[in-house]
Amino acid sequence: MPETPPSPAPLFQLATSFWAFKTLAGAYELELFARLSGTSGLTFQEFAKDVEIDERPARMLLTGCASLGLLEKTGDRYRNSPLAEEYLVPGRPHHFGGLLAMLDQRLYPAWGRLTEAVRANRPVSWDTEHEKSLFESQDPAVTATFWEAMHTLSTFAGEALADAVALDGTACLLDVGGGSGALAIALCRARPGLRATVYDLPFVTPIAARRVDEAGLGGRISTVDGNFFEDPSLPGGHDAHVFCNILHDWRESDAQLLLNKSFDALAPGGLVIIAGFLVNEEQTGPTPAALMSLTQLIETEGRAYTASEYTGWLTAAGFVEPYTVALESIGANGAVVARKP
Repeated sequence: MPETPPSPAPLFQLATSFWAFKTLAGAYELELFARLSGTSGLTFQEFAKDVEIDERPARMLLTGCASLGLLEKTGDRYRNSPLAEEYLVPGRPHHFGGLLAMLDQRLYPAWGRLTEAVRANRPVSWDTEHEKSLFESQDPAVTATFWEAMHTLSTFAGEALADAVALDGTACLLDVGGGSGALAIALCRARPGLRATVYDLPFVTPIAARRVDEAGLGGRISTVDGNFFEDPSLPGGHDAHVFCNILHDWRESDAQLLLNKSFDALAPGGLVIIAGFLVNEEQTGPTPAALMSLTQLIETEGRAYTASEYTGWLTAAGFVEPYTVALESIGANGAVVARKP
């Protein structure tokens, strides 16, 4: 007897997964979750009137959001689910708005050019001929959305890192390529005695300074302008360096160069922490890391590396006692830690 073929259901779900994302993105763009927050809910007729659309698409959109667990319904009224209320309402501590906007407006179109990126082996999400890098678009709104998205991811990564890596002996930490300061803020909130420096490009550090002030941590977190490739050395005076979702942006030789600079600048006994999305040694997953690696193809010159690759570069730089920890976070799935003797 011939074997029963596998069900096509998983393939169909995979092929149509963008339906769910665009339902979420469209609802967010129409401010559905903000409109529902703090209310007893809305009927689809009320929502249609509120946003000046016809009742037919309003009914369909709310039904779609309810099917995805984003809304709950009592009688004929829809309200936010706990998930939507926590993450999709502007002003919440872990608001996903910037991340959703970047995924929808920047990465969704770029992923449509994945085959082009695979064939050409170069980024397709930004104009490589006329823009300096993916970090600084010619459109200020695009740049602002990018850093808002990175703030969300780095906040979650920092909270997970604070739980997973012992920093009890660390007095002052350098967040290399620290962006908006989200990681430094999360670590300093978790470690009351810790001080931190956010080191990044001159147009980025004002974003970090603003975020740090908003968090009430201006006395413990400072910023330093720089370029970690062009500067002869990393800022001194720190006993820990963190590279969070940084090294995967660059080629292997560039990552090794940065780890060499880290070794030279760190105090003896200091820690280096590489946090991000690690692919497994078999190069078969996990899925978030593997797909993040393809995002790096679309956006950067790098890829998601394995723990053994990072360990090899750390050892070559002179670091000792490397070890790997798993992270439970949407911002990173692991960290590799080593010490300068």
